[in-house]
Order: sequence, then structure tokens, then C-alpha cells
Amino acid sequence: MSEIQRRILGLPEGRAPIDPRRKPVRGSGRLARKKQPPQASVESPAGAGKGDWRENPRSRRESAPQPDGPPDGASGVRVSKLMSERGLCSRREADEFIARGWVYVDGKRVGELGARARPSAAITLDKEAHAAQHRLVTILLHKPVGYVSGQPEAGCRPAVTLIRSENQRRSFDTPLFHPSHLKGLAPAGRLDADSTGLLVLTQDGRVARHLIGEHSKAEKEYLVRVQGQLIDGGLALLGHGLALDGKPLKPARVEWLNEDQLRFILNEGRKRQIRRMCELVGLRVIGLKRVRIGAVRLGDLPPGQWRYLREDETF
Repeated sequence: MSEIQRRILGLPEGRAPIDPRRKPVRGSGRLARKKQPPQASVESPAGAGKGDWRENPRSRRESAPQPDGPPDGASGVRVSKLMSERGLCSRREADEFIARGWVYVDGKRVGELGARARPSAAITLDKEAHAAQHRLVTILLHKPVGYVSGQPEAGCRPAVTLIRSENQRRSFDTPLFHPSHLKGLAPAGRLDADSTGLLVLTQDGRVARHLIGEHSKAEKEYLVRVQGQLIDGGLALLGHGLALDGKPLKPARVEWLNEDQLRFILNEGRKRQIRRMCELVGLRVIGLKRVRIGAVRLGDLPPGQWRYLREDETF
């Protein structure tokens, strides 16, 4: 452009006119020329590779310091679950002990419900928790026909209604019944309304877990009166080889006591298991009585009466 053209357009010397067809350059102008604060340089940690490590989330995770000690927050296992799995108490009791501050994880007191810990953490109980467990009772009841072990059914009453002072069988050294012993009392196993015999009710989660837990090996012994014609090989099938609801039964010990009575010793307790087993081999149960659970026997306890589990007795 000539100098004359510059003067006509009113341009200072040496400055070219703006071409309206020219697209603006991004980042131009006063805002673009504004001085920006210098960026701090960050060296990449060893092994992070090329480029700025802040742009690599994986590098951030790997380089972050890892916490020591038991995991917290959403990690680890609930302390109450660990306590139950180790047989220290039930989940309900564990929550109560934690709330009272009676639980220690790796030597540190835990007082928050829902607290978590490493699966291998050492868990101990305060002496107050042991004292509370010692006060929990376990009751042995001779359940009569017509009572259900658990939830009420039409025409039947719950077995727990028999736990009254007038039904207690006592000796000179047994404690007296107290209404507080009904709090949290629950059956540890089932016994059908049309069956009789030994039923265990307990406040102690450790006892319940031992008798009916997933890995329980406590034996249950029954005397069973039957009618019908046993199929060929039926006795062997009762011992092993039957299935209920598509699931094989665990091996059992079954033998004749006389011409119409069998003895069953089981390590599991499916619903109406013995009656259904007998039906599969041509027999019909007309009477069933449980006489032993683990090492504890019904003995001469009369129907409808109960007693406390003694301190020298264990299942």
C-alpha cells in the first residue's frame, strides 16, 4: 500500500489496514496479551512415563500414599460380622457390645456401629461383655404335640408360651425363673407341631450358631414310629442317597429299633425332613420324638416342662 493510500485511510505509518474478510485469530486482542501467571513445573515421578503425571489418573492413584492399619469407610469387613463368624457372639449382640464400647480391634476400642476392620484383625471383648454373656440363659423344653417351635400357626401355640415359672423343673441348685429370661429368647432349630421332644431356646447367639449355623455339625437324634412297607434297599437310601427339593441330603445314620420304630441321627434339619424321607421309601410317620441334640439329652423331662441348661452341660 502506498503512503498516499495510508493517509487517505487515516492509518499511521507502517500499519496495514484490517481486511474485513480475514478471520480473527483466536487468542488475539488485549485479553490474549494479558500477562498470565507462570505455571509451576511438576516433575514426573519415576516410572510415570512421558508427559505431565497430573494428566494420568492411574499415576495419581499409584503414587498416592496407602493408609496403614485397619481399613475404614467402605473397605474391610463389618466388625459385627467378623465377631459372629468367629463365634464370639451373634450379630445382634455384637452391635450392642460395640455401642457400649466393649469391643477392641487390634487393641483399639471400637464404639461406632458399622465399623469395619481387616478380615485378619484381632478382636477382643471387654470383661463387661463376658459378664453379659454369662447372664444369658439357654432353656431345654420338652415340647408337646400342638405347639410350634417358631412363628405361630393356625390352631397351634408358640412353644415359648410354655416358659413360665409353674412349668419349670427345678432342683436345689437351679436358678429361679425371671421374666427377663424371655427377652430375646428364640428357638435354636425347628420341631414340627405334630412332633414332640427336645427343643432348645436360647438368648445366646453362640449357642444358636453352634446348633443351627451354616457349618453346624451338631447331631440330632430322633425316635420315629412308622407304618407301611419299606421298599427294597430303603434303609440304605435313608442313610444316604435321597434328595429333597432337588438337593441331596447329607448322610444320616438310620436303624431299626423294633418292627415299627426307627432311630434317625441327622446332621441337618430340613423342613419335615424325616417325614418326607420316609415317604420316599414307602413309610408313613405316625410318631416322632427328638431325644438328643449334640451331647444334651431330653432324659426324663416331662412333656410341657422345661429346665435351664446347666453350667456343666455343653452341646
